[in-house]
Order: sequence, then structure tokens, then C-alpha cells
Amino acid sequence: MSMFENLGRFGATIRQAHARNRATRALNSLPAHVQKDIGWPASPQNDPQAALTALLLGTSR
Repeated sequence: MSMFENLGRFGATIRQAHARNRATRALNSLPAHVQKDIGWPASPQNDPQAALTALLLGTSR
């Protein structure tokens, strides 16, 4: 394999991870009752890690 094929696969992997993380953030930002309706596991409201994540990623880019 050439170096460019490896770089292409690496870039595709990064794009897929970015899209997956973006979708996860979008689903986590939905109201709890909507998350429950679609079967998405709602984040616990009193979890300090979830609070920190919401604080850091709360604003959309």
C-alpha cells in the first residue's frame, strides 16, 4: 500500500469518528422525554462527568 492510501483511510476514520461524536452530542442535547421515546439512554442529571461535559460542549460550534 502506498502512503497516500494509508492517509486516505486514516482521514476517513477521523471523519467517521467526528460524525459519530457529533450525532451523540445532538442526541444528548435532546430533552429527556424525547430521548426516552427514541430509546436513547438519557444521561443522569446529577452525574458530575455529565455536568462537566455539558458545560464544556454546551455551546454549538
